[in-house]
Amino acid sequence: MSDQPPSTPLALDPAAQELLFRSAHTANTFTGEPVTDEQIRAVYDLVKYAPTAFNQSPLRVVLVRSAEARQRLLTHMSEGNRAKTAGAPLTALLVADHDFHHELPRLFPKMPQAKDVFFSERVDRERSAAFNGALQIGYFIVGIRAAGLAAGPMSGFDAEGLNKEFFPEGDRRVLAVVNIGKPGPDAYRPRAPRLEYDEVVSTV
Repeated sequence: MSDQPPSTPLALDPAAQELLFRSAHTANTFTGEPVTDEQIRAVYDLVKYAPTAFNQSPLRVVLVRSAEARQRLLTHMSEGNRAKTAGAPLTALLVADHDFHHELPRLFPKMPQAKDVFFSERVDRERSAAFNGALQIGYFIVGIRAAGLAAGPMSGFDAEGLNKEFFPEGDRRVLAVVNIGKPGPDAYRPRAPRLEYDEVVSTV
């Protein structure tokens, strides 16, 4: 257990704090235990409430399960991420959908015209999808931890190659690749330092 004060203003109980934050690490190795569709569905049902502008929810998740798709993925991963990705029981492509605006009349019914007022231009959709998709990615990683699994998020890949490989139509772009599973032997590197409160938070 990590060091923490005996009393805390946090509403989350200490065990949950450990599982989701204090003891959670990025995993670099995984066991062979499979990650089921039921587990990922439960994760999504938990994290779908992440905040996004206009409730646009631009993140799409592609689960790479087949050997053929895994091999296609590996050719676009950086050398340092290839082995860990090959050894993970499940890898997810976390993707920004640049056509998210088509869903806005349903997702943001109080202003159905938002689709055309704010997101008629592709450049605006790309910018918004990248930012709001990143918010959803943070929630997704915490959700994976809530399922008792380890997440290994990565940005080390050939983005252009990966996009062409999996999304040649051009309406989606990969934001992150995340390995998912039970942590294997020597899964975690030593915890790196973090900035302290007074280094990060200021009051004006």
